[in-house]
Amino acid sequence: MELSETQKKYLRRLGHDLKPLIMVGDAGLTEALMAEYNSTLAHHELIKVKLRGADRESRDAMIASLCDEHSTELIQRIGNVALIYRPNHDKKRDKRLRIPSS
Repeated sequence: MELSETQKKYLRRLGHDLKPLIMVGDAGLTEALMAEYNSTLAHHELIKVKLRGADRESRDAMIASLCDEHSTELIQRIGNVALIYRPNHDKKRDKRLRIPSS
């Protein structure tokens, strides 16, 4: 999934007022956290993930792992909060997040 800069800009605008729904603590990316992450993404499509208690390199590695393993797109990262998007094609058309075409 490759998003254009216009699409990313639109998603950043939508994500501005969102609160983090997933919080990664000292335990890191556990199996339970990954299951919750997957189901939250399926429901919301655009979420914020907050990574706490780790240095910058390990936060980068965790974000990369979340994006690679679950086919998601990192829209923006500010400090320890990442905005992540994955479309859910199983949702009804009128319930899906609509992003502009390129």
